Amino acid sequence: MGKIIDGKQISNDVKAKIAEETAQLKEQGVEVGLAVVIVGEDPASKVYVRNKRLACEKVGFNSYEYALGEDTTEEQLLELVDKLNNDPKVNGILVQLPLPEHLNDKTIINNIRADKDVDAFHPINVGKIMIGEYSFLPCTPAGVMELIHSTGIEVSGKECVVVGRSNIVGKPMSMLLLHESGTVTMCHSKTKDLKAVCRRADILVSAVGRAKMITSEYVKDGAVIIDVGMNRDENGKLCGDVDFDDCKDKASYITPVPGGVGPMTIAMLMRNTLTAAKQQNGIL
Repeated sequence: MGKIIDGKQISNDVKAKIAEETAQLKEQGVEVGLAVVIVGEDPASKVYVRNKRLACEKVGFNSYEYALGEDTTEEQLLELVDKLNNDPKVNGILVQLPLPEHLNDKTIINNIRADKDVDAFHPINVGKIMIGEYSFLPCTPAGVMELIHSTGIEVSGKECVVVGRSNIVGKPMSMLLLHESGTVTMCHSKTKDLKAVCRRADILVSAVGRAKMITSEYVKDGAVIIDVGMNRDENGKLCGDVDFDDCKDKASYITPVPGGVGPMTIAMLMRNTLTAAKQQNGIL
């Protein structure tokens, strides 16, 4: 059986280092602040926001939470973003997605100051990721890279397959693997013979959002499998894109769901917020 990559433990290690640095900054009179904005009553979003607040407490950040009603107008939300852009106590701004349908995600994200955009969704930050000159990385792909690094396996020269082409995970994931000299194939719904493409992968990252779609038929012997999916199976149980039980014996390393990529996403958000605080205070 492949070795399980323990995202909980690795994320705790990352947060412990962030807590140390945060304490050192406090000694210099610098406090780190993250503002999280949630609009509406989406249950999953509420869980994410709570987990972000708990992570802030753990690493020593000040957490500012803004819970707005479902009927909030775009003008009202933009006013709040502008206020946070100009608040020196706030180093990072995160507007929890998805937003209610009457609000335009792109408009809101584009109005967050790029140096406070700790989700790394602003077009300026996306462009910097493309050319490899970034300050912030999208949290989930950054977390995936930490998990891969924890195996001790070099990305350079490896066949890397990313299943999924979203702006949040698939596209930046491909760029990060490419920056470390992986040979990257990005797959999607129009990819021909997906199984054959995936079987070439030394490193297989699935971010497609379909429960247990990746079976052992997709997996090369000895592959590193990273499962970004968060789905529910036929019994309502949380599961990933990868059929863990079917694939675990073919993999050299594999992430579980839950307890794999999920904890790393929030750890990377904490890291981005710390980086933002340092930059804004001229420490980087």
